Amino acid sequence: VQLQASGGGLVQAGGSLRLSCAASGFTFDDYAIGWFRQAPGKEREGVSCTSNSGGTIYYLNSVKGRFTISSDNAKNTIYLQMNSLKPDDTAVYYCAAVPHSYCSGYGYPTFWGQGTQVTVSS
Repeated sequence: VQLQASGGGLVQAGGSLRLSCAASGFTFDDYAIGWFRQAPGKEREGVSCTSNSGGTIYYLNSVKGRFTISSDNAKNTIYLQMNSLKPDDTAVYYCAAVPHSYCSGYGYPTFWGQGTQVTVSS
């Protein structure tokens, strides 16, 4: 199982980035995909989650209306479109394979990808 996150970078406040998480070794029927972030000095937090099982989607309250998670099953890739970025969104973003129940609040991440840095300047 491998997860490869990409798409991070430096952007001004109000700008947009699209993160990609390319998965291999499993399908989205096997696991859901979660996006997480960790800012310096803070704990890692769940940002968004998408599951083929029941079509569950979760967003952290602070990103609702600005971030959109989507999937391309043919490419086994999950995207996180981030619009109206704020300096508080600055963090290392990770994707992880999670149990389908995780998107509803149950379970723990199973496999982690490496992170991609997102920096939002004011």
